[in-house]
Amino acid sequence: MYCDVTVQTAAFDLGAEELALRAHAGDAGALVAFQGMVRAHDEATPLAALFLEHYPGVTEAEIRRIAGQAAARWPLSACRVIHRVGALVPGEPIVLVLIAAGHRVGAFAAAEYLMDYLKTQAPFWKREDFVDGSSRWVEAKASDDAACERWHD
Repeated sequence: MYCDVTVQTAAFDLGAEELALRAHAGDAGALVAFQGMVRAHDEATPLAALFLEHYPGVTEAEIRRIAGQAAARWPLSACRVIHRVGALVPGEPIVLVLIAAGHRVGAFAAAEYLMDYLKTQAPFWKREDFVDGSSRWVEAKASDDAACERWHD
């Protein structure tokens, strides 16, 4: 299976990434795309930016490892994962997961599997910076952990 993983500061182009993945997808009958954006949240003090850090080399290797686990569970032909780091403002794209597979069921499941992993276990550290100058590190959410637990059967 073809799998390309990138951690970058630059924005990405969803359309261009889809076309590039399709060149590696073979006879896939399904392509699922998930693009996540930075949310402003419903805080009393508005979010100025979400700042993400990672461990270069390790983060990409971990994402490739989990993509390999997804490919072992579902018959995938190609995947592309882009995760952005640095300071991102509300509304900006932060993550892209593209999955190509023979059928939609495997493509949807693999995309959810990868996103659940990215939300709970990928080595990223997130800090919320607010317009008043305050900031806080983002804690793990029980709801994200619960979503990830469903894959442990």
